[in-house]
Amino acid sequence: MQGMSYPSDLTDDQWKLLEPVFNAPGKRGRKHSDDLRAVVDAMLYIAQTGCQWRYLPASFGPWTRVWSQFRRWSRNGTWASALTVLHAAARGSEGRAERTPSMVVIDTHLARGASNGGLTFHDRGGPFGRTKGAKRVVAVDVTGLPVAALVVPASTHENRASELMLEHLDQQGLSDRLELVLVDRGVTAAAARTLGRDHDIEVRRVGWDDKQPAFRPIRHAWRVEVAHGRLGRSRRLAKSFENTTSSATGWLQVACIATTLRHMSREQARLHRVAGAA
Repeated sequence: MQGMSYPSDLTDDQWKLLEPVFNAPGKRGRKHSDDLRAVVDAMLYIAQTGCQWRYLPASFGPWTRVWSQFRRWSRNGTWASALTVLHAAARGSEGRAERTPSMVVIDTHLARGASNGGLTFHDRGGPFGRTKGAKRVVAVDVTGLPVAALVVPASTHENRASELMLEHLDQQGLSDRLELVLVDRGVTAAAARTLGRDHDIEVRRVGWDDKQPAFRPIRHAWRVEVAHGRLGRSRRLAKSFENTTSSATGWLQVACIATTLRHMSREQARLHRVAGAA
């Protein structure tokens, strides 16, 4: 099994970009052993394949090592920091002059809870409270790439979910240039005004006045729907299997990181093809 690689593994350039986040120095010196890259690769592998902890391939090392590190990074915000760094790099590769966006789109997706999911945050939500699970909140910019992600109980109202996301964007230093936030009409008009006043931005509700069965994209807002669809390809997110919001948020952020890494790899390959043709 030694030396085996998987499509989800980090490349050398990707690891060079992310290592400062995962291996940040502490007051007591070095915190991690030499297997840190393999640990990150293992988490990307689990996010993509949905592999259970005890079925993790031996090439990644003991599953308990990976599990304990995942819990630590989910609780201390390391995954959120990694996503912030990666998103800034992705914007640079897209030719964007600024590392942070001036507009984001926020939307939620209701994930059904698995039978072994935790009772600490799996509750009933959605239309008429029919779905028991968790609510995934994602913000994307104009490129369609995830800027930030959170998971809250399914019963959380859209007003509160949007408020928590805006607070999270502030904490991650992503609101310096932020001017416009698009939300769907699950957010009330009064709440949109309040959020805009509290965060000194424009919060605009978007949606169609007439109901039709066919999907009709809304300018810019459709990008968050595409992002949710891409994240759904991560098998770990097929349902909400987690017992806590921190763990569920961690896996959602890992999936966002994996989506961004794939996008950057495709963009780099495209540039190589263009350069070769020239």
